[in-house]
Amino acid sequence: MLSKSTITLLRIPFSFFLMPVFFFSLSQVSVINYGKAALVFLILHFIMYPASNGYNSYMDRDEASIGMLEKPPVATKELFYVTLAMDVICIFLSFFVNVVFAICIIANILASRAYSYRGIRLKKYPVTGFLTVILFQGAVTFFMVHKGSSVYDVPVPWMGMLVSSLLFGGFYPLTQVYQHEQDYQDGVRTISYMLGVRGTFVFSGIMYILADFLLLVYFNGQQKNYQFWLMQLFFLPIVIYFVSWWRKVLTDRSNASFYYAMRMNMVAATSVNCAFILLFLLNHVLK
Repeated sequence: MLSKSTITLLRIPFSFFLMPVFFFSLSQVSVINYGKAALVFLILHFIMYPASNGYNSYMDRDEASIGMLEKPPVATKELFYVTLAMDVICIFLSFFVNVVFAICIIANILASRAYSYRGIRLKKYPVTGFLTVILFQGAVTFFMVHKGSSVYDVPVPWMGMLVSSLLFGGFYPLTQVYQHEQDYQDGVRTISYMLGVRGTFVFSGIMYILADFLLLVYFNGQQKNYQFWLMQLFFLPIVIYFVSWWRKVLTDRSNASFYYAMRMNMVAATSVNCAFILLFLLNHVLK
């Protein structure tokens, strides 16, 4: 029986925030192998991401707030061994999808460990750490979901990969905006720390605008402009909350807090998940 602290630090519900890339990529697959798509979903959101969360918590030994946990419990050696076991299971299952997917899973795990491991610690470098996260959780994940869920071996749309990374690039720094002091004490310099609180909001806004513009170009190229404009209805709550939070931070810097950051995460993840699930329905169910 696993301890409560280990289960908590795996942060399985946090996978909800990482689901948009899966649904976006799946919506762009021409012919879906639904059995493999379900296995891909299981591997990513119930094994790989929780194992990454747990390993990061074990290395960080966080005492202050982290994603979804305002007061994280103490990480134990059990957590470390559980994450290793989950990595093995993840890799084993990935070969039932296909070899390309398995290679991407291994690359994702190695990148995640290099990001957190004290001996390498990519997260302490603001630009390198940021690029590692948005590349693997954005473009690489889009690629592997597409390759793993498709009946046919077809090219993966590169613009979809780029949009996925830019969307992560817009949201990810906002999850770090309340952790500057904690990260500084741990020797970590995140992209948000480097930019400062106000700079983080400006940077995230620019990344989001770039992602949305490329979505317009992408759907225009597919002659599906109506899908882009439908998505904007779902993106509207993100813009409203983002601007509202930014105004609060400009008035009082203490509003760059765990509470507001987690609400931003929830609004963004819910809105984007719904938007991309709609794309999936339009392209594969309602057509």
